[in-house]
Amino acid sequence: MRNISQKLKYPILGLVSAIALLVIWSFIEPRVLNIETETAKIPNLPPSWQGKQIGQISDFQIGLWGDNRGTARRSVAKLVEAKPAVVLITGDFIYKPGSNIKPEIETAVDIVRPLIEADIPTYAVLGNHDYGMSSRSASPQTEQAERLRTALESAGIKVLDNESVQLQLPDSDDTLYLVGIGSLWANRDDPEQALSDVPDSSPRITMMHNPDSFEKFPANSAPLAVAGHTHGGQLRVPGLPQWSWLRFTQKDQVYADGWAKGFGEPGNQLYVNTGIGMSIAPIRLFCPPELTFFTLQAD
Repeated sequence: MRNISQKLKYPILGLVSAIALLVIWSFIEPRVLNIETETAKIPNLPPSWQGKQIGQISDFQIGLWGDNRGTARRSVAKLVEAKPAVVLITGDFIYKPGSNIKPEIETAVDIVRPLIEADIPTYAVLGNHDYGMSSRSASPQTEQAERLRTALESAGIKVLDNESVQLQLPDSDDTLYLVGIGSLWANRDDPEQALSDVPDSSPRITMMHNPDSFEKFPANSAPLAVAGHTHGGQLRVPGLPQWSWLRFTQKDQVYADGWAKGFGEPGNQLYVNTGIGMSIAPIRLFCPPELTFFTLQAD
């Protein structure tokens, strides 16, 4: 028996040490910003938009204990340095609206304000947490969401809610449409309404918070769509992004990270950003925070 105990001693110590290291790293990894560069093809893209960059960040979750506001600020600093043509922020600025969310709103706005000061056109949609919804069964806190929307727009960030805007470069009249979808969990996502003012076959980018909204888009109506919400699963198996915490907690198929191949209608493509912040606990494992740059090309 003693020999068996001796033989097991070191493997057990090794296992315990490995687990301890993973736990420690899960609190460090949120401070490691991953910058992804992608090429996005858009039918009928005007020549002036060829090669231009679009930046995407998502899911700050300001207000979670131990939130990741430092990395959020660094992601914005990287965007200011790169100065893309447009920046898209795909929701969940704050974590859990309460009786007094003024500090969280002020922090979120302060984080993104440098984008406006750098004259970078910046657009946003709201997510479920911006409505105080940590689950689909929760009641949306519309008043709190409106307070956030007002603060963002006062700072110069346009918040889209089932609507489109025309994007134009300073030295060109060529138009690229941006379509923004409301929060799915708040029962505010309406692609039909959002697309109503977009001419057929016109070049467009679509942004939403929840990837599940993407399934509602008709074929060939969202050649480039971006979303957040999933946090990449937050805890993942290294090298296997689809094997995440979401895989074990969601009944339906979840696209947690990167291009959602085979998802949605023909002619539509969705990219899911893993976000900056976190839910429940301020940890990430093999799923670092993400800043994404898309280089536009004509298809």
